[in-house]
Amino acid sequence: MAAGLPLSTLLSQALVAFPIQLDNEFERQVPHRTSKFKSRDGPWLVSMVMWWNCMRFVGEEGIQADELEQQRWQARFGLDLIRQLRESLSALVLQVGADLPDCLPILGFGLFSRAQAGSQNGADVDLPLSALLSRALLAFAIEFERESDLSLAISANVLRLLNENGAPVRDLPILTGVSKQAISMALGFLRKKRLAVVAPDPAGSRAKIVRLTPKGRAAQDAHLQLIEIIEARWKTRCGGATIRVLGSVLEKVVSDPAALDPYPGGWRAQFPKPATLPHYPMVLHRGGFPDGS
Repeated sequence: MAAGLPLSTLLSQALVAFPIQLDNEFERQVPHRTSKFKSRDGPWLVSMVMWWNCMRFVGEEGIQADELEQQRWQARFGLDLIRQLRESLSALVLQVGADLPDCLPILGFGLFSRAQAGSQNGADVDLPLSALLSRALLAFAIEFERESDLSLAISANVLRLLNENGAPVRDLPILTGVSKQAISMALGFLRKKRLAVVAPDPAGSRAKIVRLTPKGRAAQDAHLQLIEIIEARWKTRCGGATIRVLGSVLEKVVSDPAALDPYPGGWRAQFPKPATLPHYPMVLHRGGFPDGS
């Protein structure tokens, strides 16, 4: 399933799977409330991403995120594979993302990834695995978006799947692994730039169909080419062996069939298991969940 995916997609899917597993574990261990369970004791349930971006600065005593993430992936994938992942990510981050934040920021206008002030830890190889993944992926997104009129989030998740024949809008959340709200935002920008059009189904159904314009098809081709160009640059900058080892390890991580299994009773257990993970995390202001939930 994961073989042949671009490095940015492998980084993305690993970085989506990691906080989802941590969020599931946090939900199981910590008393909380949600919109469906307002009578429960405890604070409102939040995501790992919201904690990294906002809540860790509040200063209240509480459970630390690294208490939950320790040993979880080591037990699932084995110590040797996780050591390989950490070593290759650390080597990459030293070259491309040492001064970036420890978590992906909430996407800004146009769903662009905004470069924020980096962590005081700098290029510390003892950073949490999630921080290493975040820095590597954010460095890729920033480099991509310097040369693209579209964000990597829109290009990798939505533009990538469209064609001139049209696709039902209602199918896009399943095909992309991101929420309906995130899809709606992405389509809004594609339509504004005249890269895609949304119209009633010509077959007569009530469904809306989205299709690429000729300009959109050119943008799609440019997206794929730029992904390949950046990967080639990184192989030159960081060493081909580092990128090959990282890609191989990430393929094993994101191919794990049990990676997204929620605990019974958790809010994710109330929905069907996603058919795929996003090709770029859609971290929105709605709650910081990486699939845009």
